[in-house]
Amino acid sequence: MKPLLEIRDISLSYHTIEGETPALSHISFQLMPGEFLAVVGPSGCGKSTLLNLICGLTEPEEGQILMNGTSPAPGDSRIGYMLQKDHLLEWRSIYQNVLLGLEIRGEKTADKLTCVEEMLHTYGLGKFRNARPSQLSGGMRQRAALIRTLALKPELLLLDEPFSALDYQTRLNVSDDIGRILKEEHKPAILVTHDISEAISMADRVIVLTRRPASVARIVPICFSIENRTPFNSRSAPEFKNYFNLIWKELQSYDADFSCPKKISPKDPT
Repeated sequence: MKPLLEIRDISLSYHTIEGETPALSHISFQLMPGEFLAVVGPSGCGKSTLLNLICGLTEPEEGQILMNGTSPAPGDSRIGYMLQKDHLLEWRSIYQNVLLGLEIRGEKTADKLTCVEEMLHTYGLGKFRNARPSQLSGGMRQRAALIRTLALKPELLLLDEPFSALDYQTRLNVSDDIGRILKEEHKPAILVTHDISEAISMADRVIVLTRRPASVARIVPICFSIENRTPFNSRSAPEFKNYFNLIWKELQSYDADFSCPKKISPKDPT
């Protein structure tokens, strides 16, 4: 099977009047069709910069990024980008919000409108199609933002800490919802997060970055001995603690600034 995405030895520095600031250094990895990757690393190491490179908003100074053999360009329709905030427009209903991307691209086809209707009902927003964003909970708003992104039929989804603004309980529920939705839609994704537990529970592999200039410290394959793997169930898997300690220790070696729910210790990750 050929990889969907290839990151080949990319490097990037920021240039200002004061000088050069290296951000990423010789990063390489692949994403396979249907795979979910999570990226963790010290605060400010360049995780979001990596997503900007993948979607074509920034070009690497060295190396190459290929998606199905071609380099992504700004606004590449093959890639959906879900940010930290939902950016729903208050003056539009939920239904109008989820159609916004299709309107901008002129793609309000019968097929895609039918798909939107199905997703609204499947993911619990059918009764709220005429509501305003302020009338929805944080979790429901994030589901609406995800439907808006999936309506464009992207081949790859980038998630830049999309749950960080939610409280802990809502965050657990929404990450479980979105993880399940992406599996049902067979949508490959790359998640950037500071939360080790979130990365382990959702991903097929976790990429651990060093401090800036970031390079790949290690890639951890995640495999659980449970039958019904969901993000929530994964946290109770017997292997979860070992993965948590492994990644925790790797990040600690770089003086990482990452979040752990309820300020748990590495001996008590759940």
